[in-house]
Amino acid sequence: MSVELSDLYRSLSTVADGHELTHPESLRRFADRRARVRVAGSTLAVALLVGGVAVGGRLAYPPDGSAPLPPPADTPGPVPTGATVPSPPSTTPPSAPSSPPSRTTPSGTPSQPVSGPAAPRPPTSIPDRAFFVLAAPNRTGLESSGEGPALPTLCGTRLSSDSAVVQRRGRYLAYKLAETPTGHVPDGSYRHTITIYRAGRADDALRELRQAVRGCPDQRLPDDSRRWRQRLLTPEAYGDESVLFEMRAPMPDGMGEPGSEEVRLVRAVRIGDVVTVLWEQGWEHTTVVRSQVDADSRRAVAAIETWLD
Repeated sequence: MSVELSDLYRSLSTVADGHELTHPESLRRFADRRARVRVAGSTLAVALLVGGVAVGGRLAYPPDGSAPLPPPADTPGPVPTGATVPSPPSTTPPSAPSSPPSRTTPSGTPSQPVSGPAAPRPPTSIPDRAFFVLAAPNRTGLESSGEGPALPTLCGTRLSSDSAVVQRRGRYLAYKLAETPTGHVPDGSYRHTITIYRAGRADDALRELRQAVRGCPDQRLPDDSRRWRQRLLTPEAYGDESVLFEMRAPMPDGMGEPGSEEVRLVRAVRIGDVVTVLWEQGWEHTTVVRSQVDADSRRAVAAIETWLD
């Protein structure tokens, strides 16, 4: 009989005095069952431990010596502290290179490339407003329209650019100086003309005019016994380009101071394909005042620029 069983009987004899004791054979069977259960539990635990170690070893170190197998794809691994988890690569296919946006019209149709502004076409007619108006202190009220030459005769030279004339208009007008009293005879007069040339030919007209003045340093005019001298002067800045020349001749007998000269000025100014000429013709053999011609030339150019705008 085992020690454990003797202790059990002893305890029962002292505590359960007067009670009926369990048969010893039953107690032996109970103790044997407890021992078998304890041994079976220990064996199962050892078996599970050994199996787990074996399986883990096969996963960590495959028998063929290759690298350890990675964890399943759907099993997240531990993330180190402070590390950044990379985002999964995008499956969207790369887009094609973008082309420069095209300008479209309101209807959605692509518009043609924008080009620079087209050159303005020459006008075809000359309105009354293209002619300048004298400043109030210079007005005499003497003005008339009529046919006539745009330039004085220069040794009979004819300008080939006249064949490119689209339209020409002219007028005569008299002026007085600001200090001349009203009602007094005029101090001078103009033959004012405006000419439209075909595109690109107006500069030919000024070039030919310069050549004509250089080629005619002196001449006699019809119905005039005096000899006139011509020379180019500094034109200053008027319009796109300009030509200025003078004509000089001795005063007729009995007119003016002895040895004095009659002086005329002619200024031609180009504005685009338009040329305006201010030919100062005097009044009864008066001598021109340069500052007055300059002021009226500016007014003539301003009137044409306003018309062309």
